[in-house]
Order: sequence, then C-alpha cells, then structure tokens
Amino acid sequence: MARRTERGKDRRVVSRFASLLALPLAVACAPVTGEGDAAAPPVASNVSGALFVAGKFGNLLSKVDLASGEAVVTVESCANPHELATSPDDTHVALACYGGQTVDIFRTSDLAKITSIDLGENARPHGIVWHTNGDLYATAEGRQSIFWIRDPLGTAETFEYGSGQQGTHMLAVAPSGNHAWTTNLGSRTVSLIDLKTRRAPQSVEIGEEPEGIWLSDDGETLWVSARGSDAAFMLDPQTLEVRQRIETGNFPLRITLRPQGDYAVTSDLADGGLSVIDTVTGEVVRSIAVSSPADAEAKTQVTILFSPDGERIYVAETTANTIAEVDFASGRVLRRLPGEGGGDGIAIIE
Repeated sequence: MARRTERGKDRRVVSRFASLLALPLAVACAPVTGEGDAAAPPVASNVSGALFVAGKFGNLLSKVDLASGEAVVTVESCANPHELATSPDDTHVALACYGGQTVDIFRTSDLAKITSIDLGENARPHGIVWHTNGDLYATAEGRQSIFWIRDPLGTAETFEYGSGQQGTHMLAVAPSGNHAWTTNLGSRTVSLIDLKTRRAPQSVEIGEEPEGIWLSDDGETLWVSARGSDAAFMLDPQTLEVRQRIETGNFPLRITLRPQGDYAVTSDLADGGLSVIDTVTGEVVRSIAVSSPADAEAKTQVTILFSPDGERIYVAETTANTIAEVDFASGRVLRRLPGEGGGDGIAIIE
C-alpha cells in the first residue's frame, strides 16, 4: 500500500512539471524579472570557449561566447531539439532532433549545418554521446532502441539495437565502446546493451522514472537519477546491482560527474537547486541554490554540465531562457547566459 501511495504522489509531481515543460512558446518565453531576466545585459568573464544551447521550444541552436556572455550565432534547427554532443576535436556539434527522426551535425565555428543522419520513422532521438572513438551513439525513444553511428562525418553507417523498453531516453557508453546503458522512463528500468555481440539486453527496475545517467571515467560505477523517487543510485555497470541509494532534492532530472571524479551532481528541477554527492561515501554533502524555490515554476532546471576544468557548472533554466553559470566551489551563481527558445540541451568547448 505504501508503494502505491508513493507512486501516486510521484505521478502528481511528474504531471505538474511535465505540463510546465510542455508550455507553448509564447508562455515559455515570457520575460522573467530579477537576476534571471533573459533580457538583462550580458556579463563578460575571463572564461574562454563557447557554450552551445538547444532551444527546444523555439527549434533553435545557439552559440554563446563565454568571454562576452553573448549569443554570437543563432540558427534554426529541427523540431524540438534536445541533447547535444561535441566531437572529440571540438569542430562539430551533434543535435538530437526529438521532434523528428534525425541527428543533425553543425560546424561549431559558425553553426553551419553539415549533415543530417536519418534514423528511421518515429525515431525521436533524445540522448546523445559523441565518443572519443569518433562515433556517435543516440537513443531512439520512439523505436525503443539506440543507434550506433559509425563515422558520422563520413559514411555514417547506422546500427540499431533494441532495448525492448518504453521511453528509452538517455544513455552512457563505455570507454571501450563495447557497451551502452540507457534509462527507460516508461518502463522504470535501466538497460545494459551489448554493442558488439548483440546479446539480449539486460534490464532492471531502478526507482520511479529513472532519467539521468552517467558512467564514471573508469567505467566502474554507473550513476542514475530517478526523478520520481527523488533519489540517485550507484550501480554496478555489468550486473546492474544497486550498490547504494541516495536521497536527493526534489525531482532530479539529470546527474553528472565532475571531471575530477570526486563529486556527482543532480539537477533538482522542483527545488531549483543542485545536490552534490561525494562519490566515495555516496552522501549528499551540500546543496546549491540556483533558482529561487519560490520561483521554481518560472526557472525549471533541466540539463547540467561541468566546465572541462570542473570549476564551473552550467544549468539550463529552460522556461526562463537562461543558462546559469555556477561557481562549483562557492555555489554562487556567477551570471546568467542566453538560453533562447527554451534552452535545454547544452554542450561546451574551451
């Protein structure tokens, strides 16, 4: 009975925020007053590089110069673009076209579209990884599968692997490229998919609506955030056995690891904050306030991304059309960058 009650509560939370994220563009792009005002002048910084932002409500792709804090290029993209991934040499960025069936690739210098890779009818690609081996990997939620795209800038051969699960949403790929892991929202599972032998995928239930996923650099720990359970999980990547459950903030949509490997961070959409987890002890050591909890419905947080040096974390405040730049050591919001059109997926080069 307790389990049914918890699920009922979770579904109400999910429904509330799903409705919010589905707001029409006119509402989603309404001006927000105060520190997070999307119309506020850009703030310069000594940080170099660029941030790429997918505007999922406006069907846009933008390049934000980190030194000036300005969007220097904005182009029309595909329908409902979501996750982004940059190539190993930082010369291209791949965009998952969640409202369609392609992965589109743009040049990072000027956002000129280079190619569009068709994954087939009803693919609805969402999660995407551009591996150090040069290949792309993407979920195809509408087909309950993932794709391995070999040589995406050349022959672009595609290989599809069924998950057999509903809502195959986000993914992580092993350093070797031999395995991938997916979170499956509808089935409430995590799947291990063998990319070399094509053995049947292994799936286990992990909390309510697992969504965020990240593999440690050494490939020894799989991290998953289950948004409906307000929890993160440490898993054995090969057996999918839960090593530890960690209570986080409310509605953790994403999870990422600091490049140094010492902390995992969840993006807690309903709290407007971040939960910081010690990767050794598995304990939440602090919380970082990014958006005011009182204004959380105007500044819902989605994707999070560390800078390559691990000193800053970028937080997509999707319905405020801003990307918060946060100093990780102090937890202070340094500035808010443009996130035009409902910025969601983000990627960085420095």
